Order: sequence, then structure tokens, then C-alpha cells
Amino acid sequence: MAEPYSVSSPRRILSLSKKRTTVSFTDPEENDSGFVVSEVHGPKPSEVYGFVGSITTVVAAVLFLIWAYTPERWLHAIGITYYPSRYWALAVPTYAMVTVVLAMAFYIGMNFTVTPPPTSFNTIFDEHSREPSSFVTIVEGDERPIDPISDIGIDLINDLMFSSAD
Repeated sequence: MAEPYSVSSPRRILSLSKKRTTVSFTDPEENDSGFVVSEVHGPKPSEVYGFVGSITTVVAAVLFLIWAYTPERWLHAIGITYYPSRYWALAVPTYAMVTVVLAMAFYIGMNFTVTPPPTSFNTIFDEHSREPSSFVTIVEGDERPIDPISDIGIDLINDLMFSSAD
């Protein structure tokens, strides 16, 4: 069997652990048929949950459509005698759509009420505003750190947008 090669990543994973990421490259082992043998067996749990969820959704939709559109005498003929009223076949989707539309209207209305007017200074400055001059650090050499995030002043914005390009 071939010796595996490993590479240590110079970057660290964004986490609280101090471990370095290691990537291993091994020569795949082939069986007699020429196919590559995988060391990992079975599907990922997220794939299984997605598959089961999609199948469940399709089955529920088919059952709903059968319940909503099949005549009662046909359901009684195959032995199904207990089911909800047909009123709910129209009422539940209608209530759901009205709820979604009202929630969207409420969300938009709340945003209109909490937004300051255009004449307010809160549209320019707030408690999270940062001036770029307060973070100036002088570092000698070629390696200069990335400047911290800061706001661009309205005077600079106006100068850039509205000054004539002579």
C-alpha cells in the first residue's frame, strides 16, 4: 500500500480550537473490478433527511389532492369513511395565503414606522458610526494590516458624487 501524503494548511479554521487543518492524499485502492473502493460508507444524514422530506411532501400532497377531489361515494366504496370536512380543503390553503400576505404587509408597515425620515441626522450618523481617522495605525515595512471597518464621511461622498471632473 502506498504511503499517504499529508499537507498542513497554513490557515486555521475559524473556531476556538487550536488544531490545524490537515488534508491527506492517498492513492485509491482498486478492487478486482477496477472500481475505486471508498473508505466512507453510506449517505450523509442531511441527504437522508432531504430525501425523506421530499418523499413525505409528495405523499402528503397526493393524499390531500385525493381527499379534496375524489367524490365521497368513491371514498366510501374503497372503505374510507372517516375524513375531515371538504370545507377544510379550501379553508386551510386560503387561511395560509391570507396569513402570509398579512405577515408581509405587517413587516413592511413595521419597517416604515421604524425608519427615520430623510431629514433626520440618524440617516447619516448613529451609535455605531466609526470615523476612519480614529483607527489610524502607523506600521513600518511592507506588511501593513487591513484597515478596520469604518464609515465614509458624507462630505467625502458628496465630493466624489457631485464634484465636477475637471
